[in-house]
Amino acid sequence: MRKSGERARRTNAAAATSFVLGGSLFAAGAALAQSGAEATLYCSVYLAGGFFFSCGGYASVLLVVNRPRQSGPGGELRTEPWRWFAREPERIEWLSAAVLFVGTLVFAINIVDSFFQDLGAVQEDRLVWSPDVIGCVLFLLSGHLAILEIGHGRRVFRPAELEWWIVVVNQLGSVLFMVAAIASFVEPGSGSVVNFGISNWGTLTGALCFALAGLMQEFERPPA
Repeated sequence: MRKSGERARRTNAAAATSFVLGGSLFAAGAALAQSGAEATLYCSVYLAGGFFFSCGGYASVLLVVNRPRQSGPGGELRTEPWRWFAREPERIEWLSAAVLFVGTLVFAINIVDSFFQDLGAVQEDRLVWSPDVIGCVLFLLSGHLAILEIGHGRRVFRPAELEWWIVVVNQLGSVLFMVAAIASFVEPGSGSVVNFGISNWGTLTGALCFALAGLMQEFERPPA
C-alpha cells in the first residue's frame, strides 16, 4: 500500500508539473506570436508545450486506472497491481482523462501542421484549424465529464474543495482555447485570420489557466 501511494503521488506530481510547463510554454508561444516573432520560433515553443500537455494527459490516465477500488461487502479500498493502461469506458473519470489525452494528441497534429509554409486558406483551415477545433472540443468534453464526476453525475458548486477549483479552472482554460480557435479561422475569400489578436490572447489566457490548475494539482493528494 505504501509503495502504491508513493507511486500515485509521483504520478500526480508528474501530471501537475507537465500541465504547469505545458501551459507556461503555450502562453509564451502566444506572447511571441502576438509580438510578431517568426512563426518557426513560436511554433517550436508550442510544440514543446504540446509535448508536456500530452505527458500530463497520459499521467492523468495512469492516475485513474491505478486508483484504489472499493471491493467486498464492507467497501474496503483495494489496490491492484500497477497498470500502464486500461480501457474502462464505464467510468466517467476514465472517460474524462482519456478524452483529455486524445485531445492533447490532436493538438500535436495541429502544432506540427502549423510548421508548413505557404499554405492556402483552405489548406490552413483543413490542416491547422480543424485539428485545433477538434482538440478544443475534446478538452471541453473532458472538463464537462470531470465536473460530472466530482458531482456524482450532476453539476456542483464546491468552492471549499481544491479538486473543484482544478476542474473549473481547467474548463475555463478550455473555453478560452475554443475562443482562440474560432478566432484563428482563415477566411477563404480574403486569406486572413478572423482575429489574430483574439486568437493569441485567448490561447495565452487559456494556457495560463491550465498552468494555474496544474500548480493547484501539485497540492492535491491522490487516494492510495
